[in-house]
Amino acid sequence: MKKYTILLFLGLLSFTAVISCSNDDKSSGTTEPENLDPVPVVKTNSTKIYMHYMPWFETNESSPDHQWGYHWTMANKNPNNVDANGKREIASYYYPLIGPYHSGDKDVIENHLLLMKYAGVDGVLIDWYGTYNLNDYRSNKENAEQLIDMLDEVGLEYAIVYEDRFLTNIVDAGLAPTTISAAKTDFSYLQNNYFTDANYIKVDGKPLLLDFGPITLTTPAEWTSAFSGLNPKPTFLTLWYESADAGTNASGEYSWVYQDNTHISNFYANKLPTLNVGMGSAYPGFKDFYQEGGGGSAIGWTIEHNNGATLDATLAMAQNANLKYLQLITWNDFGEGTMFEPTVEFGYSYIEKVKAFAGVQNASVSFNDISKLYNLRKQYKSNSGIQTKLNKAFDYFVSMQPQKAVQILNEIE
Repeated sequence: MKKYTILLFLGLLSFTAVISCSNDDKSSGTTEPENLDPVPVVKTNSTKIYMHYMPWFETNESSPDHQWGYHWTMANKNPNNVDANGKREIASYYYPLIGPYHSGDKDVIENHLLLMKYAGVDGVLIDWYGTYNLNDYRSNKENAEQLIDMLDEVGLEYAIVYEDRFLTNIVDAGLAPTTISAAKTDFSYLQNNYFTDANYIKVDGKPLLLDFGPITLTTPAEWTSAFSGLNPKPTFLTLWYESADAGTNASGEYSWVYQDNTHISNFYANKLPTLNVGMGSAYPGFKDFYQEGGGGSAIGWTIEHNNGATLDATLAMAQNANLKYLQLITWNDFGEGTMFEPTVEFGYSYIEKVKAFAGVQNASVSFNDISKLYNLRKQYKSNSGIQTKLNKAFDYFVSMQPQKAVQILNEIE
């Protein structure tokens, strides 16, 4: 009996030791690794909100000829001229809050996409000139692909807005025998490189493709031929009132900006109900710089920003139209003055309005805090240790843990 009592006592000691070790493990600070994968913004508005984006900006440091790109200079502006306030001379009535930039700069892309994400934007519609190495088309494509590479990291979708207007230039340069063959080359590239991406926007189970026109391919037969190598054919949207040019190849239309807001209200009332797929639009204003910049004739009409009232009106029309898809025009067309991107003139007010429209719920951080990340990236661009910390802040931002991101930024600042 004594033998069994001793064994029982030793067993209890062993069990107690195991429990003690287990408790020691728990108190030793061992924790599960953090989940820093992208987390969606929670919104109350079910409308899919997409941002039209221009990837066409070059600086004297990014361009092969070490000259500022046309979209900052047009014909007569020189960004190397800097005024007393530190602003460069650019071809726009408005000035980006982070200054003129290279569209392929990863720090710029990071800043743009985080601001969009926290404003409730679901994806980016990229203005795309195709694959050919002519004029600035190739650099636009390369910049766009820098953007595309980061979209998945941030947790945003994307689709392409094709510029078929440039197909004639490709043929005239001897790079393709016909405009249709040039388009087929571009579409084959899209199918092989973009359409299969998990975060490429799909509508009705097919990749979404917009065209800014049509302008060059203007018959259904031409579009049928151009799409003949695609499987599946895309959900194809033309500019408003242009879908007949593509015939049954077109799935619908999207509205744009023109003269005044009545054109959008007419589209919503009369055209949208007839479309299989319709996409609305909202914009803060329109004021082109072409004539003053020597870049050609002025468009001939202006839509004043009116201290945000124009954007309020177009967002309200979108809300009343109960849109499934909305395109914001644009993130950064500074030459036409339609930018949502934060500017010296308007600050963050336009993306604040988008955030309110989207009904963002889980993004309790100021846009200014997001821009701190960009500023610190540039301030400490040669400091690998600080860049590693900033990478962690980025991870916290995309995983919707902004307070942790801000804590890191404040510690560095």
